[in-house]
Amino acid sequence: MVLKGNPVSPGAALGHVHVYRSFSPEASESFIEKNAAGSEKKRYEETREKAAAEIQDICNSLKNDDPKKTNIFSAHLDILNDPAAYEEITERIETGLCAGDWAIWNIYTKYINMLLKTEDAVIRERYVDFEDVRNRILRIWHGFPESNLSSLTAPVIVAAKDLLPSDTATIDRRNVLAIITETGGSTSHSAIIARSYGIPAILGIPNLLDKIKHGAFAAVDAFTGEVFTEPDNETITLLSAKRERSLKEAAETKTFQKIEPITADGYRMEIGLNIGSANDEELAGAEYTDFAGLFRTEFLFMGRSTLPCEEEQFAAYRKVLEIFGKKPVYLRTLDIGGDKTLSCLELPKEDNPFLGKRALRLCFGNPGIFKTQLRAALRASVFGNLHLMLPMVGSIDDIRHAKAIIEEARAELEAEGARNNWEYKLGIMIEVPSIALIADIAAAEIDFASIGTNDLCQYLCAADRMNPEVSGYYQSFHPAMFRLIGETAAHFNRAGKPLSVCGEMGGNPLAAAVLTGLGIRKLSMGPASIAPVKRMLSHLSVKNAEEIADKVKGFCTAAEVENYLEREPLLKLPEIH
Repeated sequence: MVLKGNPVSPGAALGHVHVYRSFSPEASESFIEKNAAGSEKKRYEETREKAAAEIQDICNSLKNDDPKKTNIFSAHLDILNDPAAYEEITERIETGLCAGDWAIWNIYTKYINMLLKTEDAVIRERYVDFEDVRNRILRIWHGFPESNLSSLTAPVIVAAKDLLPSDTATIDRRNVLAIITETGGSTSHSAIIARSYGIPAILGIPNLLDKIKHGAFAAVDAFTGEVFTEPDNETITLLSAKRERSLKEAAETKTFQKIEPITADGYRMEIGLNIGSANDEELAGAEYTDFAGLFRTEFLFMGRSTLPCEEEQFAAYRKVLEIFGKKPVYLRTLDIGGDKTLSCLELPKEDNPFLGKRALRLCFGNPGIFKTQLRAALRASVFGNLHLMLPMVGSIDDIRHAKAIIEEARAELEAEGARNNWEYKLGIMIEVPSIALIADIAAAEIDFASIGTNDLCQYLCAADRMNPEVSGYYQSFHPAMFRLIGETAAHFNRAGKPLSVCGEMGGNPLAAAVLTGLGIRKLSMGPASIAPVKRMLSHLSVKNAEEIADKVKGFCTAAEVENYLEREPLLKLPEIH
């Protein structure tokens, strides 16, 4: 039998299956007598303390083996100790007379559902941190022992419904041949950990645990997204060869991570790092990148009942700026609204949230929130090279309105006697076609711009990128996308203003080749894409990239573009021997 899923970390593996089932709590509506509220609250507090001790033990165990992973559990401690969650749960117990486990389930599930409605995939995937903390508390509440993947005794293919952060962070990677799960996407913890460890992974396999048995022999092809539950000899031979080849390929590609991104004919490209949470693991990429091309600030606002204050934001921005030093940090102002809900801010209900009051539009409607962020960013600018970047810009009016608010924030700080030697550049995200079509005018108003290809494609193709019903219409390789990007690049290059690409296309090696040919010299991406993109660029001349881009603009459909790029000899990397 062949099972199909979403390949999120390339590679191949053969081995026996280890079916892993983490604790899955069940909750039912239940209440207590009024005189039991005190003891129920005390039980919750004791359970919370035990959960904190467990998380701290994990942190201590990871300090020597993998200190970067301690950041995951430091975040879990923050979630566990969040005073707002504590107050809401105890209020449910004391006032609502909810049973403790029902109150815990309700409050954490409320936060989880808010995150699941978020459009930004990186922030949306943070729901698993809240799910992990919730499940840990409820497991302790009901007296079940802890289980994880740290004590595997032999190399296995791990099969699970899903893997929570505590599962992936404590995984014994020496004994994990591959990961296959029923749920999860390319930005999930499972995918990120798998890629960072070089473990082949296929996620989103429907009804996986009903179709595969513990101990069964299986073959995993994480290039095609196929799992063979009863592989024949021919499949085993083919996958064995594929595995050996992929290991050599991965080792070769990894050597490109820290090299300078110079094309085959000597052009120096710039590679940036996209940042989603500003933890130490992410920021380690500053060592081998030229700039932070997309610093998403939404993580400071998500999953909490109160807005982050100026000091909290200042500390987070300062940290990133100091780590990047003289390298530019493109700090994107709050990109929230529409289907990106916040528990700390009441947002309007809209029939079409993607075209509604979101991002910069929401900030204009909440100038106090916007100004607080700007004040924090301006204060932090003295510690690095700040590039303020405005999202969802649709007009020159938007740019000028934002400039006026920034000037107000600057004047306030100056009047208060704040340290005023701040310096910053102002730029925009190009993700609305209206601003892309007047790129020549926009370039005169700003210092730089970055093309957000995810939203640009969504608006250009009129296809909601979160709606599976229209996924076929969301075509990032549509010839119109490349034509519009090319025209935008030409205007910015003529104006002498920097233009980068920070969407998913920037981290795709084939797309990166076309973007180079269109005149883009700055690409920003997630850590896992840096080495593959640098490898592609080092084997490609700008002249050849320009020839490829010209051909791409002449095609009629996205399918024609993709077929051409996959077969183009100039994009074939040298064989690994």
